[in-house]
Amino acid sequence: MKKNIRIGTRGSKLALWQANFIKSEIERLFPDFDVELKIIKTTGDRITDRPLAMVGGKGLFVKEIENALLNSDIDLAVHSMKDMPGKLPEGLVIGAIPKRENPFDVLISKNNCLLADYEKGAKIGTSSLRRASQIKHIRPDVTIESIRGNLDTRIKKLKSGEYDAIVLAAAGLRRLGQEKEITEYLDEAIMLPAVGQGALCIETRENDSDIALIMKTLDHHDTRICVTGERAFLKQIEGSCHIPVACFGKIIGNEVILTAVVASENGKTLIKEQIVSPMKKVENSGQALADQILEKGGKKILEHLNSNDR
Repeated sequence: MKKNIRIGTRGSKLALWQANFIKSEIERLFPDFDVELKIIKTTGDRITDRPLAMVGGKGLFVKEIENALLNSDIDLAVHSMKDMPGKLPEGLVIGAIPKRENPFDVLISKNNCLLADYEKGAKIGTSSLRRASQIKHIRPDVTIESIRGNLDTRIKKLKSGEYDAIVLAAAGLRRLGQEKEITEYLDEAIMLPAVGQGALCIETRENDSDIALIMKTLDHHDTRICVTGERAFLKQIEGSCHIPVACFGKIIGNEVILTAVVASENGKTLIKEQIVSPMKKVENSGQALADQILEKGGKKILEHLNSNDR
């Protein structure tokens, strides 16, 4: 078994926290291994002045790292699962999905104001169509403003007065020890999270048996089950950052409850469906949930969004 392991990662503070967490876990479980990080700049890191949907959506934060993995410049890659496209490049697999952090979105406001309490016209910052459409659905009277940059940059923009509030993923704030900034957790009844939100993706080469043995020790069963169902939905519906789409799975007893949303960009139309699945059939259930949403009006929403992109 190889004793030197190279982990590919983006260079942001959160990405480095995630990669260092996996590095420390491998070193703890395999103390004879030498693990190093290799920072790789992605297209998403280079473009910070436009919403992701305008410049390519999902894949912007992983493509260059995946190329390094395919070229054997690195042995594994650590990503945020929500950045992963529904389909991986040939030859690559999701080697492990560690235990998930809090999967929900949060509101950070200047004055501790909750989303429901903001006055008409309040400026809410988000770079996500998924978040924007769900906010517009429940608060059509607020103004959504695009915001890009890392966590610190976004929080600084909020505190400087550019926004009344911003919406971020809870997981990143919690991992970086910035929970104190959170004003309100937006649970699934208010805002359904992105596919894989809160989970990490450790991507590996399909034929790398040495790394596969290590991945077995890092994989978390319940998280993988839920994320597998969510990603099956994503792949079936061909979702990306171009469309407001969300799916979240949770285990109750021996079953998985998958809930999904497809919304129009203005938030006026929102289709929300749920399916209960045995764990062993969660992938099929994710696909079935996508078909269910498409049949109930999701297809019309997606066709309209796609026609606007052209």
